[in-house]
Amino acid sequence: MADLDFQLFDADHHYYEAEDAFTRHVDKRMQQRCMQWAMINGRQRLLVGGKVNRFIPNPTFDPVAKPGCLDEFFRGRNPEGKSVPELFGELEPINPAYRDRDSRIKLLDTQGIQGVFLFPTLGVGMQESLRHDPEAAATAFEAFNKWVEEDWGFAYQDRLFAAPYISLMDPARAEAEFDRVASAGAKLVCMVPGPVPTATSGISPGDSRYDGFWARVSEARIPVMLHNGDAGYRAISELWSGDREFKAFAFDPLQRCLSADATHDTFAALICHGVFDRHPGVRVASIECGADWVEALVRKLKHSYGQMPTAFDRHPVDTFHEHCFVAPYYEDDVTDLRNHMPVERMLFGSDFPHAEGIAEPSSYANELTAFDGDEVRMVMRENALGLIS
Repeated sequence: MADLDFQLFDADHHYYEAEDAFTRHVDKRMQQRCMQWAMINGRQRLLVGGKVNRFIPNPTFDPVAKPGCLDEFFRGRNPEGKSVPELFGELEPINPAYRDRDSRIKLLDTQGIQGVFLFPTLGVGMQESLRHDPEAAATAFEAFNKWVEEDWGFAYQDRLFAAPYISLMDPARAEAEFDRVASAGAKLVCMVPGPVPTATSGISPGDSRYDGFWARVSEARIPVMLHNGDAGYRAISELWSGDREFKAFAFDPLQRCLSADATHDTFAALICHGVFDRHPGVRVASIECGADWVEALVRKLKHSYGQMPTAFDRHPVDTFHEHCFVAPYYEDDVTDLRNHMPVERMLFGSDFPHAEGIAEPSSYANELTAFDGDEVRMVMRENALGLIS
């Protein structure tokens, strides 16, 4: 653990969903169109929209990989060329703290963490699997959010801030669900980056048809967290590989090296389509999406503004810096990120307890060697706290 003289606030913690997270509150008449469990060849499998879902290899999460076991792999260090399953090593029984909020509070005490933003593990892969059925998607996430509220709470002991998931596939229901969770005390909401799915294509989340949602976000001052998940961008790599299905931890070197980035494009769409101009109270953060995309976005925004300044109400880089926050990966060059993003907009996220996260969240501070004491405190605590204050 890093030696810090303050308690941390982690902008990227996770739970592992209970098996009934998506089924407990769903109308029985809709379950076949939403989520179900089935035994197939002796193995419990998750069905989404009537099809076996492979977003997570083991969606029961028991046993589960040890936190941080892929640390070296994500730093680009795997000289023996071991497969990802080999790097996982021996799985372990699920820790109660991954599914029980009181146990998680006790774990935070040992980690020196005051509070965390809590995100789904399975949930961020479900929207894409229901892109063909907006009614089922809205129903599934409304039910899921009731489970989140019931099992974790939206602001439990003012330390666990679990994010309800909002899908924009049905704008009216998205607005109604935002109103509901905001009234219930939600301090943040979660979405995946990428265009809003349609049966055949997608639509920018900055399109005016979603203004009712963004107006509510602006008025409530509730931040929208774009958390990495299945953004539908396999459709782009499908042009190169013929395979569109998202599979967690399936290593494809071409997929890792293609340039398309859903997070980059989502922030570009929100800025270029004027969301922050029409709704000045909106704040959006990228969580577990890394930061390699930031430099390219800033460069393109500058160039586009230089070509046609009248296309923007103000300089788009200023808009980005005022309204947007970034939680870089621990393996990112966070020192270089300061050249493109104010320190006041950088968030610490450990991705605990995931295999690709950090085993000891406080060790993230070891990546901030070029930051002074005040800056370290901003990144490791104050910036995230400011989003919910």
